[in-house]
Amino acid sequence: MHVPMGPLAVLLALALLSPRGSAAGTCPQRCVCASNLLSCSQANLSAVPAPLPRFTAVLDLSHNNVTRLRADWAPARLPHLHALLLSHNGLAFVSTEAFVHVPRLRHLDLSSNRLRTLDENLFSDLGELEVLLLYNNEITTVDRTAFENLGRLRKLYLGQNRIARFPLELLREGTRLPQLALLDLSANRLRAVPAGELQALPAWLRDRLYLHNNPLACDCLLFQLLDRGHRRHLSAVVDFQDELRCVLPGAPASIKILALAGQQPLNCSKAQEAVLEAHLGDNVMLGCDSRWQGVRSRHWVTPGGERVLGEGGNGSVVLLANGSLQLRSLRPEDGGTYACWVAGPLLNETLYVELLVHNFTLHGPHDTLNTAYTTLVGCILSVVLVLIYLYLTPCRCCCCRGTEKPPAPRDDSINSSVLSTTPNHAGGTGEPCASHIAPSAGTGQNGRFKGGGTPPLPARQGPKAQRKVSDPDSVSSVFSDTPIVV
Repeated sequence: MHVPMGPLAVLLALALLSPRGSAAGTCPQRCVCASNLLSCSQANLSAVPAPLPRFTAVLDLSHNNVTRLRADWAPARLPHLHALLLSHNGLAFVSTEAFVHVPRLRHLDLSSNRLRTLDENLFSDLGELEVLLLYNNEITTVDRTAFENLGRLRKLYLGQNRIARFPLELLREGTRLPQLALLDLSANRLRAVPAGELQALPAWLRDRLYLHNNPLACDCLLFQLLDRGHRRHLSAVVDFQDELRCVLPGAPASIKILALAGQQPLNCSKAQEAVLEAHLGDNVMLGCDSRWQGVRSRHWVTPGGERVLGEGGNGSVVLLANGSLQLRSLRPEDGGTYACWVAGPLLNETLYVELLVHNFTLHGPHDTLNTAYTTLVGCILSVVLVLIYLYLTPCRCCCCRGTEKPPAPRDDSINSSVLSTTPNHAGGTGEPCASHIAPSAGTGQNGRFKGGGTPPLPARQGPKAQRKVSDPDSVSSVFSDTPIVV
């Protein structure tokens, strides 16, 4: 029986058959939806469109007029959203609760806006964020807790802002941004960057720390640190060496930081480097030998960025009167680069000592042999064994068996090896080997008694006179080295 369906019934049936439902699949006006991508760029929007489909993974709201991002811009949770693009919006305010409903966000673009401050715990809800773009804003201050809970953040772009001081100690602690591998602070208003804090940064972050186009004050410590990075081919120094500039006191224009060597009035000298290896529990001495007489001041900076002016910590680090640094009972965390900064009468010097602490203790004199000695002994033993194998192996030639008893003869040779590798005749003269005397009928090989032994056949004339019959007990493998036919 045919039941007619009206337009309303057809729409209801389609809504029920849709996997996401009609509300979830609705694309906002002036936006373009493609699968889980939602593009509302250049749509002249003043607010985030609503409602947003729950399945949205990428939301592009760039080049609009969204000046405020309130906490209710996403009233419902968007569990699949991993990229949010809000650049070029004139955005001046972001609520501290703006990202509560997007916890899976990995890419956040807030560049080219009018943000002025990064408030307390602004991004603390984004525990999975990996890339944060904040360049080309008006940011002047950065709160110490602004990047709290960003344990997976790898790239942070803060270039082209108005930042006069960035809390580099957040990076040294390694708890707030443990995976950060790129930090862009270029084109800001930084006048001084503590060299101790820069030295304490992880090596992978120093390679991607961009400080060019800042009005930095010329300083020998900064020069020596950047010169060391240039010699190590760090991309942040090599690629932007012309833009790494500083200002000398009273100078009308800035100069290249890497050109400070020998320049008046600082007369900076290039840093010296050394490498020292030690083991756990050792006591080591780090020398700070300056070529200048009448040194005015001298101090050390540990890999953690701490200055050592006297006995430090629990007595494990001691600054001696001659300027050397003594480390007692080494621990794994004592490894790293130590810097001795010397203020001389004419030049300022820096000496870097990279301490490698191996995570095992040295063995005593009566402990196991060292690796080089055991390797030498092993090689000698191997040579001896090869010589024994080559020159002391018993001869298997048939003519060398003068005392060996031949096998008892047998009429048939069905068990003889056709693949035997031992020759049947002597190889030197071409003559057959001399025949052995056949044993008696009562005994077999090795003197064993053979009750049913087959007596030997009488000698035959002709070319086959030397052929013997095989022993019934001598069943040989086809690959045996023992000759069967003699």
